[in-house]
Amino acid sequence: MATTGVAVVTGAGSGIGRRVAQALLAAGWQVAAAGRRGDALQETLASAASPAGAGLAVPADVTVPESVAGLFEAVHERWGRVDLLVNNAGVFTPGGAVDEISWPDWRQVVDVNLTGAYLCAHHAVRMMKAQTPRGGRIINNGSISAHSPRPHSVAYTATKHAITGMTKSISLDGRDFDIACGQIDIGNAATPLTERMVQGEGILQPDGSKKIEPRMQAEHVGNAVVYMASLPLDSNVLFMTVMANKMPFVGRG
Repeated sequence: MATTGVAVVTGAGSGIGRRVAQALLAAGWQVAAAGRRGDALQETLASAASPAGAGLAVPADVTVPESVAGLFEAVHERWGRVDLLVNNAGVFTPGGAVDEISWPDWRQVVDVNLTGAYLCAHHAVRMMKAQTPRGGRIINNGSISAHSPRPHSVAYTATKHAITGMTKSISLDGRDFDIACGQIDIGNAATPLTERMVQGEGILQPDGSKKIEPRMQAEHVGNAVVYMASLPLDSNVLFMTVMANKMPFVGRG
């Protein structure tokens, strides 16, 4: 199988999703950039180094089954197949311990981070099984929180631990259909979501103190995804951690 093909990237209107979509386009992939804001998706594609027509902006809400179905219908209509799904869409609501976070906030995080990933994988795997040549790859955005939680992050952490289980299950169930599934766990990429890490006193640490945390450029995440996606389907990066080298993850506590 060629190392490039048709990719779907969710949450592609900003942050890590934008960098991943742009890196894939620069590497020769055809990319469907999905997200809720059509104007942001167009900005992602317009600023990418890619041939005309290589990108497709598809406004979609990963929490709505009909919207996700429409996303993959648009991809099928445009290119007839899907070779890569990058499940990147995610949210981090106002934090809290399990007795503090509200039911609506819990539901929002679960709906976007977990159910949204399931819905996209559901349609991607169906297409990958049916297409010729069959197969493809799914890369899930797990986060460092798939390993260790930050204080007051029960909803986000629960969904990211669940993503690890989903990654393993898709990897196992996909073997007979030439479908590979891996997970990229990202630590402190420089995006608008992590601006609070470098503002004021920084962010809360497990010992109750606050600390400014180092960040890395989000482009490195895009490059890592391109590598994972470039492998033939008889090879797989099951888990990869890409993080700011000096962030307080190893030895947290």
